[in-house]
Amino acid sequence: MPQPAIRLDVITLICDTNFKYRTDTNTWSHRDGRPFTEAEQKTADSCTRNEFEIAAAQIKREIAYRRERAELPDALSALLAPYFAQLPTGSTVSDAVPLMTNGDRAEYERLRDLVAPDGYLHAFDED
Repeated sequence: MPQPAIRLDVITLICDTNFKYRTDTNTWSHRDGRPFTEAEQKTADSCTRNEFEIAAAQIKREIAYRRERAELPDALSALLAPYFAQLPTGSTVSDAVPLMTNGDRAEYERLRDLVAPDGYLHAFDED
């Protein structure tokens, strides 16, 4: 039996859904609070189990990414602290990196790439 097509527009809509039913519009709403249009609600209602499972997996990935991003400063500090403790005051991360184990260096590089993907530090916004 052929697999039904996956509709990316449906998955995208489901990923942006607040599933609390709005009695004022008889629809769900977008995560930013805008109520669904009738057409959007009809599209959401047509979501297949497979599409819903794909959307749910994506939502879980987004939640994990946001959590990791929020915990990033503490994780980086915790990773670097033991190495800075071995160095004189005024040392920089580049002084600490040669002291790291291979595992810690790999984790530092992963965290560094999250903080500064293009080599520049970026301030995260709150959303």
